Amino acid sequence: MVEAAGSEPDLERVIVVGTGLAGVRTCHELRERGYAGELVLLGAEPHRPYDRPPLSKAFLADEAKAVDPALNQRWYAGADLRLGVTATRVRPGVLDTTAGELRWDALVLAVGATPARLPGTDGGPVGHVLRTLDDATRLRAALVAGARVVVIGAGWIGAELTTAALRRGCAVTVLEAGPTPLALPLGETVGSRTAPWYAQAGATLRCGTRVAGVDDAGVVLDGGERLDADVVVQGIGVRRELGWLAGSGIEVDAGVVTDESCRTTLTGVYAVGDCAARWSPRANRRFRLEHWDDALRAPAVVAGAILGDPTASYDPVPYVWSEQFGRFVQWVGWRDGEPAVWRGDPSATTGWAAGWLDGEGRLTGFLAVDRPRDLLQARRVIDVGRVVNPDRLANPDVPVKEA
Repeated sequence: MVEAAGSEPDLERVIVVGTGLAGVRTCHELRERGYAGELVLLGAEPHRPYDRPPLSKAFLADEAKAVDPALNQRWYAGADLRLGVTATRVRPGVLDTTAGELRWDALVLAVGATPARLPGTDGGPVGHVLRTLDDATRLRAALVAGARVVVIGAGWIGAELTTAALRRGCAVTVLEAGPTPLALPLGETVGSRTAPWYAQAGATLRCGTRVAGVDDAGVVLDGGERLDADVVVQGIGVRRELGWLAGSGIEVDAGVVTDESCRTTLTGVYAVGDCAARWSPRANRRFRLEHWDDALRAPAVVAGAILGDPTASYDPVPYVWSEQFGRFVQWVGWRDGEPAVWRGDPSATTGWAAGWLDGEGRLTGFLAVDRPRDLLQARRVIDVGRVVNPDRLANPDVPVKEA
């Protein structure tokens, strides 16, 4: 656990590092709560703040559409926006950057994460990943009709990358080291129900397949098999570039360690968004919630904590959504093992869902495919810890809230 430190009594300058959704929303929440001091927003990229979810969806899939991922400028209009500036070291009250030292009374780390890459694939034609606007622009230019595309990874981002490439007329092969798509977040049973989506959409899916190397001609698999490709895209997760925090007094453990109020182990410093590993009293463990919903909601807690609100705390039910192969997939909660309840027929063309229960019969996790109303109700049921009737939950004609 992180020992919560008190907020600074006099705030003349707050610095937010990171111009993604979490950083921009932190600026907005501070102003909304009456903070009138100096507010500096630093971004390492040259672009004005933009939203990331459209990059793997409409922006990537359809060049003809004028998709603008820019974030609402009103959210950061009250901040001194400084682009092309990278933070390099944190000291008590001082932030070192590529543009010089900056004094701070409160510091918010919203630096996100960077895509994981296979060794030796840091650039060139085999170096495609998707995280930034520049990544998406380069990849969109490469996804021309008829291109042979290999996507490495069949998780959330891999499925979205495959969907976009297919829409652009590419021939797509997906390589997944696990036994099924989405096996890590959702388990093999659910993952196996999503595997047919790839073939139905026109992609080739190969699970249990490990990549030995990537070169300019394509991919080499364990065992020596080669797959020729014009484009190779890696969707194998993210990592946090936090080495610059060494010696700062800020604890790092697969993310910036925080309490439920987003406070770090250095007084006056907070972390939010993908870079944070936040303590959850509800689950009695630490979470890294690498999704848009968390970046949208957690900044309100950060702003409250900075301004001394004793009630500022954040312990949500995790929520993820994805658009893949013409389906709207939503996941909420936590899972332990495989689902206890199936709601609807996963082999049918209509939507379906799956639910996870704990030992006392409480709903703890819920996956919905094209059933957004079910998901909304399940989220509320999980939040209050309600016991459900499995037979009623399995009946798609019974509202989840009445199960």
